[in-house]
Formats: sequence, C-alpha cells, structure tokens
Amino acid sequence: MKLTGVELRRISLPLVSPFRTSFGTETTRDALLVRVVSSEAEGWGECVAMSGPLYSSEYVDGAVDVLRRFFVPALAAADQLSAVKVAPVLAKFHGHRMAKAALETALLDAELRAEGRPLARELGAVHDRVPCGVSVGIMDSIGELLDAVDGYLAEGYLRIKLKIQPGWDIEPVAAVRERFGDVLLQVDANTAYSVSDARHLARLDPFDLLLIEQPLDEEDVLGHAELARQLKTPICLDESITSARAAAAAISLGACSIVNVKPGRVGGYLESVRIHDVCVAHGIPVWCGGMLETGLGRAANVALAALPGFTLPGDTSGSSRYYATDITAPFTLDDGHLPVPTGPGIGVEPLPDQLAAVTTSTEWIPL
Repeated sequence: MKLTGVELRRISLPLVSPFRTSFGTETTRDALLVRVVSSEAEGWGECVAMSGPLYSSEYVDGAVDVLRRFFVPALAAADQLSAVKVAPVLAKFHGHRMAKAALETALLDAELRAEGRPLARELGAVHDRVPCGVSVGIMDSIGELLDAVDGYLAEGYLRIKLKIQPGWDIEPVAAVRERFGDVLLQVDANTAYSVSDARHLARLDPFDLLLIEQPLDEEDVLGHAELARQLKTPICLDESITSARAAAAAISLGACSIVNVKPGRVGGYLESVRIHDVCVAHGIPVWCGGMLETGLGRAANVALAALPGFTLPGDTSGSSRYYATDITAPFTLDDGHLPVPTGPGIGVEPLPDQLAAVTTSTEWIPL
C-alpha cells in the first residue's frame, strides 16, 4: 500500500459524568485520531493515550510528537508497506505502544476497506455479538455507587467492575454484593496497592469476585505471583501485560490466572491476537478492556472481543456509557450484548458533522 498522507486529528469529547479511578478523574476525553490515506482507501485508528502520563507513560501530546517526528517518516521510507510490517518497521523505536497501535490500526483499516474484508473476520472472530460489562468509577458515597450500579444493570449490562483504591474497597464491594446478589462482579485497583496489603485484600475473598485486576505496580510481576498465593480471588493483569512475551512470562510465574487485553496498551490488534493465542494455549481466559474509546476504537475492540478466547464480558460498553453524542453511529446494548461490525475494515466511519463539532486541531502530513 502506498500512502499519500497521514492526518493527526485531536478531538475533545465531554464525558456524560466524571470517571474517577485511583490515578485521577476524567471529565473530558482528549483523544487523538489517526487517518491514513492511500490511493486505494483511507483508514482510521484511535490513540488511547490520556492527556497526562497517569495510566501509563504515554500521553496525547507525546503521541502526536512521536508520530510526526519518527513513526510516520519511518513508514514513508518503507517499501511495500502493509499493516503487518508496521511493528517491524517501528521496532527500533522504544515504547510508545499506544501511538504505534493507532498507526497500525489505521493502516489495517485502510487495507481491509480496500479489499472489502471486515476486521473481525481478519482477526479470527467466531461470534457475531459480544457480552458487555461496565466499569464503574470511584464515587463520593456508597449511595451514589449503588444508584449507578442499579442504573447499569437496568440497561442490561452483564458484569459490573468497580474501581477501587485504599479507603474505597471492602465497603463498596460489600454494599454492591449485598444489594444486587449474585451479579457478576469484579474490581480494578489500577496498581494502587502493594504486597504488604495482601491481608487487607484477602478480605475481598468472601465476595466471590470474578477477579481483582492489577492490584500492584505494573512492573511487580513477582509481587503479583506472591499475592496470588495469598488470595482466593483470581488475579487479572492489565498494565503488566505489554506483549505476548510479557503475558507468557506472567503466566509461567503464576502472576495471573486471567488477562485483560487492551490493544492500545500492547501495540495494536495484531499483538492482541498473539496474546489471545498465548493465553488460550495456557488455558487462561481473556477479556477486552476499554480506554474510554470513541466509536472508532469501540468498533475495533468489539471485533477483537469476538475471538474464541474472550470468555469473560469486557469493558466494551455502549456509547452512551461515556458520551451523549459519539463521533460514529452509536453502539447500543441489546440484551447485554453489542453487535460485531460486519462492514469492511473496522466497520464504522466518523459522522462528518459530529467529528467536526469536537475537533480541536488537525495536522496533515503529506508523504
């Protein structure tokens, strides 16, 4: 595929309500979209980096800079460019997986659109719809939390994930379990604890949680292995899983029994499939995480979540969970599920008026 240019587009989407985690509160999604244009088609990718380096070391301004100065020129110099060559071409540049993922996704989308093939089929999907869970942020009160969970269950979500941190963990979990009975329930710590908190975290064991997600620092894989020996609740790794190799190592060490796959965090959907395959080979369930994606990123995530190893509901929520108006046709929950897009590429396109309304800047890089 011969590229004629790459567009870097910044957008700002207000969230329907503040989303609070152990590392901060978001009220607006400052997102970067990457559009590649070739002689055959164009494609879209979404960079999931946050405004600041809080969830990871990446952030939006840094993604723009590395794409403009390094990644796009490197691809422009490559011969017979294709999506599968993006990772090898960019391998000499350390890190910046979210920026790499956005560029790879845009190229993959363009290739598949030109050939009339859907992303889901290309990745190996076996389902035409996927079960959906919802991530519930840290609240100001237990009453507010219970009202929020009640609303999400009324919408049809099949699984509830509670964000936790020291001081907001045992009590909210107990309250949700007491109020809503045997609802599928899990928690996400976003690295907020240490191994010394094992006895405290063990107090979550009686609540029959699906999992506790990333309780320790992302680099503390051995600590997770130690914690796994002390808890009955299964440990799921998120931030620690940056590649198929990292997943294989964590599994071998006994650091996790479940894996959350976030395509942006691991460098793209092709690496996500490799992680899926490693986990399936080891009998480890996987599920698809979310990063407040717009409809563009959501469509690709739903396609990934339709692979056979994704046996737990993911954070692939409906559009209305985060945005009053999305930049694509909205994804709407149907009996707790979202349909897998069947159109070419990622299967959705931005709606011009909605996209223009939230665009804060564009930069065209001709090749």
